[in-house]
Amino acid sequence: MADDSDPFTPLFRACTRSAVHLEMRDGYMRDDPWYIDWQAGIRHSPTDRASWWAPWHDLTLESAGRGVVIRRARVVSEPISDYVRYEYDITFTNIVAGEQVRWLPRRLATDIALPGNDFWLFDDETLLINHFSGDGDSTGHDIIRDPDVVKLCSTAFEMVWARGTPHDDYRPA
Repeated sequence: MADDSDPFTPLFRACTRSAVHLEMRDGYMRDDPWYIDWQAGIRHSPTDRASWWAPWHDLTLESAGRGVVIRRARVVSEPISDYVRYEYDITFTNIVAGEQVRWLPRRLATDIALPGNDFWLFDDETLLINHFSGDGDSTGHDIIRDPDVVKLCSTAFEMVWARGTPHDDYRPA
């Protein structure tokens, strides 16, 4: 994901205060080599950083080192899908790189007005909306700076974050 041809990397590098990410799907890019390896029983070890460290982690670590607070919230169906179990198993990599991560079971989000798409919100000003196919493949993105849309997404994220369980305490069903 840390590719300068994609707007994500420059938005992340320009960010000065906060980057928040709301994920609401039960599966993404199922042809991801890491996911395929995980399905085959391969597990990354926190002690073997060289085997799982990727450019995304460099970008996160660099941003956190500049004082950017990076938070990721996941709204998930329970029992969780195999893909979400995979995400759960590799979330230690996000945390080592400087993210905070929380999980919210979908049944606890019924009264939260959630946007229709996953997003990143940078410095409470710029949204990077991620679009996916029904199979979880990326189909593009939009950048939105409309204050009303930013506020809707920011409010949704903060409500999910307030109700979410920190990664270290979450036990998936």
